[in-house]
Amino acid sequence: MKKTVRIVCIVASFLLVGSMLFSAGAQEKAPKEVSTAMEEKVSLYASITSIEPLLAAFQDDTGIIAENTRLSTANFASTVLTEFQAGKLMADVIQAPLPVLEILKSYGVVKDYVSKVGETYPEWARKNGGIYQFGIEYVALIYNTELVKPEDVPKRYEDITLPKWKNKIVMANPGNHATTISWLVGLKENNVFGSDAKWMDFLKGLAANNPMFVASFGPTPAPIESGEKLIGISMPKYIVTKAPAPLAWAQVDQPMLGSPRAIAITSKAPHPNAAAAFMEYWLADKAMSILADDVGEYVLTPGVFPPVEGIENAKVIPIRDLSDEELLKWGAEFEKIFALK
Repeated sequence: MKKTVRIVCIVASFLLVGSMLFSAGAQEKAPKEVSTAMEEKVSLYASITSIEPLLAAFQDDTGIIAENTRLSTANFASTVLTEFQAGKLMADVIQAPLPVLEILKSYGVVKDYVSKVGETYPEWARKNGGIYQFGIEYVALIYNTELVKPEDVPKRYEDITLPKWKNKIVMANPGNHATTISWLVGLKENNVFGSDAKWMDFLKGLAANNPMFVASFGPTPAPIESGEKLIGISMPKYIVTKAPAPLAWAQVDQPMLGSPRAIAITSKAPHPNAAAAFMEYWLADKAMSILADDVGEYVLTPGVFPPVEGIENAKVIPIRDLSDEELLKWGAEFEKIFALK
């Protein structure tokens, strides 16, 4: 009888210990409570330039400090991914051309976030699981209004292959600048010139005019402003952000092409609540109006255009996303055509 009682006591002890261990394990595995407290700041990594007016408005309206780190398109994905994999990514929100964010999403950098404001956008602009398109990085021919006669302003893209533009053009490097590569390929794929042969004639004619190459669109306006160059493959937004510089865009009778601009929250955002607040603010009409009016951006909000003469009449087409392999392939091809080293 005593032996039976002893066995029962031992079993009971094991059950008690097991119950305690199970309870402890359950407590350890219980999800941490998510804080709803609003943080004091939000950190943004962006490829878009001159967005200080929007950041200032966000801070005034919400009291949250918005800190921005500007990254060029060429280095955006590699910089963010390196920091992310090292556990040192400080960005709460990232803004870049759509293809760049899609690459980062494939590595787990982008959070599957559903934006209340973003869900009011067209379906094609919000189908990427947390990535929202809000505008188009539109590209055009920008020229110096004081040095280019009205009769010499190009009426078609092909006009910049004329000998009179030799040594007078500036553009981002077509061998490694992703948006320029995509734009040149977009001209071909959208049949802007009528045939692949004429597209190739355009490339060779442009190369023959010995353009100056810079790292990105950002440096393209300066040599045009100064008169060092007369025209460039650039962005009409600089007419707004560089005002009163003598800049205008050639209103050619062909479509204007550009890469979709997009924004997303990072999967490990240090300030998740401020990140959500910033995302909702960015996608709302007020912010889109600021981007158009003060930054010169082409946004998706109906009826909202940048203050650039004639831009509301332009046919703007978003160009197709190019894969990493395609960018490398076409970059190498353009290096040959433009005799780049």
